[in-house]
Amino acid sequence: MTKSIPSVSVTYAQNGASTTSNEYGMRAMQERAYERRGEQYLLIKSPPASGKSRALMFIALDKLENQGLKQAIVVVPEKSIGSSFNDEPLAKYGFWADWTVVPKWNLCNAPGGDDGKVGSVGKFLDSDDRILICTHATFRFAVDKFGIEVFDDRLIAVDEFHHVSANPDNKLGAHLGQLIARDRVHVVAMTGSYFRGDAEAVLSPADESKFDTVTYTYYEQLNGYEHLKTLDIGYFFYTGSYADELLSVLDPNEKTILHIPNVNAREAGPLHKSAQVSHIMDAVGDYQGTDPITGFHLIETPEGQIIKVADLVEDDPRKRDCVSAALKDPTQKNNRDHVDLIIALGMAKEGFDWIWCEHALTVGYRASLTEIVQIIGRATRDAKGKTHARFTNLIAEPDASEGAVTEAINDTLKAIAASLLMEQVLAPRFNFTPKTTASTEQEGFEYGEGGYDPAKTNVGFNEETGQFQVEIKGLAEPKTKEAERICQEDLNEVITAFVQDKPVIERGLFDEELVPEELTVVRMGKIIKDRYPELEDGDVEAVRQRAVAAMNLTQQAKKAVLEDDEDREPSANTALIDGVRKFAMDVRDLDIDLIDAINPFNEAYSILSKSMDAERLQQVQAVITSKRTQISPDEAVTWAKRASRFKKENGRAPSMTAPDPYEKLMAEGATAFMRFRKEGRYE
Repeated sequence: MTKSIPSVSVTYAQNGASTTSNEYGMRAMQERAYERRGEQYLLIKSPPASGKSRALMFIALDKLENQGLKQAIVVVPEKSIGSSFNDEPLAKYGFWADWTVVPKWNLCNAPGGDDGKVGSVGKFLDSDDRILICTHATFRFAVDKFGIEVFDDRLIAVDEFHHVSANPDNKLGAHLGQLIARDRVHVVAMTGSYFRGDAEAVLSPADESKFDTVTYTYYEQLNGYEHLKTLDIGYFFYTGSYADELLSVLDPNEKTILHIPNVNAREAGPLHKSAQVSHIMDAVGDYQGTDPITGFHLIETPEGQIIKVADLVEDDPRKRDCVSAALKDPTQKNNRDHVDLIIALGMAKEGFDWIWCEHALTVGYRASLTEIVQIIGRATRDAKGKTHARFTNLIAEPDASEGAVTEAINDTLKAIAASLLMEQVLAPRFNFTPKTTASTEQEGFEYGEGGYDPAKTNVGFNEETGQFQVEIKGLAEPKTKEAERICQEDLNEVITAFVQDKPVIERGLFDEELVPEELTVVRMGKIIKDRYPELEDGDVEAVRQRAVAAMNLTQQAKKAVLEDDEDREPSANTALIDGVRKFAMDVRDLDIDLIDAINPFNEAYSILSKSMDAERLQQVQAVITSKRTQISPDEAVTWAKRASRFKKENGRAPSMTAPDPYEKLMAEGATAFMRFRKEGRYE
């Protein structure tokens, strides 16, 4: 029997705000981005389906018409995404111009490889035409051939920006850094997940600080839909062959995109990818043939229903292209019955637009959290009659009878990391402020029964913007503009780096002797320092406190709601709000010491415990606890600083024999620091 981890389940209000257009035909996110159209470097962080492509069209046309730029070059990661920038009659909806691309300058539609299209880029640069669409690869080759000077006074718009990296081996990132250093281009960068799965920095801190950021959250997007109300994200553990248990999670009545595992992944077992597809279709029902026009397979379920299956795994390019063309047919975009199940391997991810998808089902854990976010985005399109969507990750369960379970354990940890991340991404936005005697209520925020209480820490909620205002005693204030920007825009990126850190997940879940501060203070501080090396210690602390608070408030809110009344069905938008209020209001002093002392992985552990039997859970725990980490030189520096502060505040050094485990850790860390310094580990 397949077991689920109901890690994330969110209900939204369906207020229609994110799908309503203004007098220029702009939806909420597009209007927000257009207000910043004058910025030279603009970063748009917004979920899939929020309209980033059209937002770029509005901005690019203004830069060409009113800001003196010569041309706009739109750079996409793969050819299929180029169709997102096809001609759009924007004037029809109220804008002052249409988006028009001369067909020969949409290089994503041209035959041949990326290296052969470089000449076309050169011809475009010499022409009087204004808009070019090409792939990341074509643009890289063009910069290599022509240099960066030829792009002066032009707009470079980079779609799916998370493909860029500050790593010197990432050529697109290196070219972008050169263009920014020359400072003669405008750049608009767009992404639905501005963190890379490998936790590499997307830009260098110096380059990133030049960008003005427009953030539109998943919460705003989903809360503002007209039809889609609930989104569930679950992890299912199976034993044996995944195909044998597929129907435990695959509902033929739901419109589904099924991503099968890579042929080299252990989830695939001995089956070739085509054999996997056949096995899946056999599990669904009886094969009835192929539609000659679309190339879709026709499968009859035991209930007598005919399911149309699009196979994007097919090796024969002629057949696969036929199916792909049928899926992109614009005349079928609003036809819910066009196709029922899409089976894919590397396709149907970012940029793939099928509004009717209700279930994104993925077999085998994906190494990249970015990929998980992109796949979830396939199901989060708003469509008439579609009120519910879900993402399911089918993962092989660790087998206690096998000696080699490392991979399965690793996948389990990744699943927990992804669930913690998505819980944060799908929640409203937190704005943290220090609690002082001068603190007052904020305009537009509602503070629950009794209203704002000057004598307490308060939690306010603005339903229109989906933002919390949370007062915390002892909260450090950021001192620089860069630290302010990180606190306002990058907390999810910081949390992502934290939950992708294997020692953090392992110890958070399975180390019974763990002192939470070891994760929330030391590891989180180190991760922020590594990610933003230019920040001073005070700013690192300000960012750290807010990231930990955001994680813990989300986890504690969910826990509070579940404990409050397990049988109560929360109304739209109230579950997290009620939980945060209950958690925050029930604590007389909501302060940093309290927040630091909560293990943000506790709720994940309890869910995992419910979903796996004791034998397997014990084996996972045994593997993790057998390799507990020791205090590192970097961690020792942090502990020594805290020990020094402790001594100033208490008039004595922390003791190794103290009953308080946090004090013991400070003492151990300070001792380790002295040893490392004596060994010459520090310059």
